[in-house]
Amino acid sequence: INSIAPAVVRSPINENTPEEVMKYMISRIPMGRIGEASEAGEMIAFVVSPACSFTTGFVFDLSGGRATY
Repeated sequence: INSIAPAVVRSPINENTPEEVMKYMISRIPMGRIGEASEAGEMIAFVVSPACSFTTGFVFDLSGGRATY
């Protein structure tokens, strides 16, 4: 079993987040931006693909480096 651990990903849930809050959240991400839904989708497609068939027990970090910050 593998999992994907996303941080902030642009979505309808956060579209009404105040600009100051978004700026603060982005300042905590080393890549300097939030993730896109398409990036999360591509990661999901990879994890369920044959390319990842021998990988198990792994957490794929989708945080723009925030998990290592």
